[in-house]
Amino acid sequence: MSVPKGKISGHMQAKKRYLILLSAGACLVLLFYLGGVQLPAARRSRHERSRNGYRSDQPWPHYSDPLQAFVPWDQTDTEEYNLHISPRQKRDVNRSVYKGKRCRMDSCFDFSLCQKNGFKVYAYPQQKGDKISESYQNILSIIEGSRFYTSDPGQACLFVLSLDTLDRDQLSPQYVHNLKTKVQSLPLWNDGRNHLIFNLYSGTWPDYTEDLGFDIGQAMLAKASISTENFRPSFDVSIPLFSKEHPRTGGERGFLKYNSIPPFRKYMLVFKGKRYLTGIGSDARNALYHVHNGEDVVLLTTCKHGKDWQKHKDARCDKDNAEYDKFDYKEMLHNSTFCLVPRGRRLGSFRFLEALQAACVPVMLSNGWELPFSEIIDWNTAAVIGDERLLLQIPTTVRSIHQDKILSLRQQTQFLWEAYFSSVEKIVLTTLEIIQDRVLEHGSRSSLMWNSHPGGLFALPQYSGYLGDFPFYYATLGIKPYPKFTAVIHAVSPLVSQSQPILKLLVAVAKSQYCAQIIVLWNCDKPLPAKHRWPATSMPVIVIEGENKVMSSRFLPYDSIMTDAVLSLDEDTVLSTTEVDFAFTVWQSFPERIVGYPARSHFWDGNKERWGYTSKWTNDYSMVLTGAAMFHRYYHHLYTHYLPTSLKNMVDQLANCEDILMNFLVSAVTKLPPIKVTQKKQYKETMMGQSSRASRWADPDHFAQRQTCMNKFASWFGTMPLIHSQMRLDPVLFKDQVSILRKKYRDIERL
Repeated sequence: MSVPKGKISGHMQAKKRYLILLSAGACLVLLFYLGGVQLPAARRSRHERSRNGYRSDQPWPHYSDPLQAFVPWDQTDTEEYNLHISPRQKRDVNRSVYKGKRCRMDSCFDFSLCQKNGFKVYAYPQQKGDKISESYQNILSIIEGSRFYTSDPGQACLFVLSLDTLDRDQLSPQYVHNLKTKVQSLPLWNDGRNHLIFNLYSGTWPDYTEDLGFDIGQAMLAKASISTENFRPSFDVSIPLFSKEHPRTGGERGFLKYNSIPPFRKYMLVFKGKRYLTGIGSDARNALYHVHNGEDVVLLTTCKHGKDWQKHKDARCDKDNAEYDKFDYKEMLHNSTFCLVPRGRRLGSFRFLEALQAACVPVMLSNGWELPFSEIIDWNTAAVIGDERLLLQIPTTVRSIHQDKILSLRQQTQFLWEAYFSSVEKIVLTTLEIIQDRVLEHGSRSSLMWNSHPGGLFALPQYSGYLGDFPFYYATLGIKPYPKFTAVIHAVSPLVSQSQPILKLLVAVAKSQYCAQIIVLWNCDKPLPAKHRWPATSMPVIVIEGENKVMSSRFLPYDSIMTDAVLSLDEDTVLSTTEVDFAFTVWQSFPERIVGYPARSHFWDGNKERWGYTSKWTNDYSMVLTGAAMFHRYYHHLYTHYLPTSLKNMVDQLANCEDILMNFLVSAVTKLPPIKVTQKKQYKETMMGQSSRASRWADPDHFAQRQTCMNKFASWFGTMPLIHSQMRLDPVLFKDQVSILRKKYRDIERL
């Protein structure tokens, strides 16, 4: 039977169309599977908005940071984690806690609140009956005592809850119930916008998730043990886990007393801590016994914790416990080069801060942990960041690190410890400063400021955005301070005679080859003297009338001061031009310190259990008084803007102690003593011969006030920052038996 040609060609064309459609369909499916075809934009955005808690009428914000390609198994998908929580539960938890997971500063923070009054922080007033831990009370009081604080919510840029959110473990006695209702009822809550929530512990046994038990909305988190998966970059702040015994202010200095070369200690690598038999915990801790050799690698764990540990103990517990008890933890910590910091129940542990303080280089073994203050700190300069999955390689890795690198790492642990971690105050202020840098982005600190001495808390960006304007970075930048100084003479007595010391001082200072200008701060109650009463000098003399006639005004950052160096002088100081020149040349080598003539000292009075102040002339000193001293003008800015009003008010009420407070401040910043330079032999006698100063120094009340000031200042700083020194700098060839004409500062020896 024959088939017409037309029918055959029709069949073949239909078959072709069918094959083409089939191929196209297969390609579409494949493209869709590989991500080449996406849902229509409108439908996709609606779907994602509802999933992430955004309303459909809101514009979808733009995010520049790329999404991670995958979540490593060791962040949340560990076997132990999944034993106790189903994928749906896990999804629900993450969705409820991190509803604002895509929050960034530009999408969940209202910058307009900060534009009018700058960066001000409001802490909600505490309500009667609210349960609050000592640690959270410390955080709130630190905020209230900081220069950021405002009691007016209308002026605030950032809000901090008075409700204790530190411990969100439901099994903890510190856990605050009904927090969800309490937070939502706050009139200023506004879905958490511009709020900061502090948290140390979240989740509970056996899973220890990051659930805080309430919806944080658009609030920022300052959280310990936060995972990189849940951390919102440049929005949240990762803080260290600290104990309730952590010092509120001050804190101990690091334990690196001297830099031994080579920097190796008795042990190479140590750890001592718990091993978890139930609930989520670190797999690495369970495997430490494979690496422990009992000699230079000492990694100890114990099962002995919790009420019913014996019910769960395994075959290794007895042996591990016996080995654990043989070693003293503090001895190990202070005598080891590296300290292992594996995760505990949560990603962070107390071992981190302990290692930092002990100058024991932390070896981080907590995959997926966003390290504390990661936004500003370069942890590669102070820690070794390992991988839990490569535990067996850790000893070989640390042994291969060169001794120069080890010394550098240890030195950086000490800087970071003292700059940001040694007290609750430093942790809280660092958190606030990080957020302030985001808000005032144009004036934020550079990485160098955060990661080098003296650190971001003492390098205020409001002063300058240029590193060369600060006294700390000259060596790093390879530059020198401006080669002239401005003299600031503090005048409190009326001008009645042409023989008064202030006029002689003006003439002597004006003759200095390094003097750029002289400022007379008129803090006298009498009217300003007529212009002709002042001596004629080759240097310009600017007279500024003090607004409030208070002592602290001598350290105001006057716009008239154009030089880096400030020579601070009392009106009755007796100095020659040669002495002024010599002090300035010494200061040029030590621009971050106070350099000057009259020295004083502090001591601990064991009988009275307080700090004492002495003016005895000895070889030992810890202060150089600002009646005749040179320092960088940046300290005027710090004194005015960093120190609390309470201390400055005390100085002004007593009309005393401003010089002691400036010494406290500079030593706290530099961790160094001031520098005393040689003065003429009769300096003590001539200075004491001046009536006004002699009468003040002879006054027993004046001396008692200075003792009181010392203790008040030490209390605020949380420690005694003053450091004793016996170094005194003499002019070149000062004592040599050479021709007087060859001596650069010959007048000092003559006088």
